Amino acid sequence: MTASVFFGCTFIAFGPAIALFLFTIARDPLRVIFLIAGAFFWLVSLLLASLVWFVSVQISNRDSAAQQKGLLVFGVVLSVLLQELFRFGYYKLLKKANEGLLALSQEETMPISIRQLAPTVLSGLGFGFMSGAFSVVNILADSVGPGTVGIHGDSQHYFLSSAFMTMAIILLHMFWGVVFFDACEKQRWWSLAVVVISHLIVSCLTFQNPQYVGSLVPTYVIMFLMGVWAFCCAGGSLRNLKLCLTCKDKDFLLANHRPR
Repeated sequence: MTASVFFGCTFIAFGPAIALFLFTIARDPLRVIFLIAGAFFWLVSLLLASLVWFVSVQISNRDSAAQQKGLLVFGVVLSVLLQELFRFGYYKLLKKANEGLLALSQEETMPISIRQLAPTVLSGLGFGFMSGAFSVVNILADSVGPGTVGIHGDSQHYFLSSAFMTMAIILLHMFWGVVFFDACEKQRWWSLAVVVISHLIVSCLTFQNPQYVGSLVPTYVIMFLMGVWAFCCAGGSLRNLKLCLTCKDKDFLLANHRPR
């Protein structure tokens, strides 16, 4: 039973992200570099947030429950702000690396331009992979057992809810990356503010647990809205979405790019 819970929650949490990696990233070395770079930036942001939170806990009154809870909220907010700051730093790095990547490609155009979808998705997926791994890896290890969830009257959906939350966080980081990079390119600072605020909201919603409905439902609503927004930022429309779903997009492109 514990093995079933472990594998089921693992596939729920990381299934979509692994599928995206295998079908869109793994075959292209440059895309793998973008993914690893995004993951590295997220790790550095987490390291800084962890250091600040650790020092704050050491100098605080550990016997005060209210103070410790306040420090936890402070740590979450600080972590979100640092993640978004490092996301902006990653964007600036890509801007600076344009000439270098152009020289490596030995072509007249950039192999992957930051105005296109690829690096924004890859950076977001890198952020999401690491965020998801750190948030659920210990929980998955505990799901192997021994022990029974809910034996003392607690919710029995702890592992399942954690898996669905992890999947949402990974996808949200991908959508946030697309919207964030597009906002930086077009200098839409209000869009950056929406990304940061929505990230803060989703992170703070986890404080509703173990009332999982109160955290999962709003998180998935935000994920859907951000997904639609990211789709529009990437140049998507109802027309090409219909072509994609009906498997007619390749025929459409061939017909419109046929040599004359």
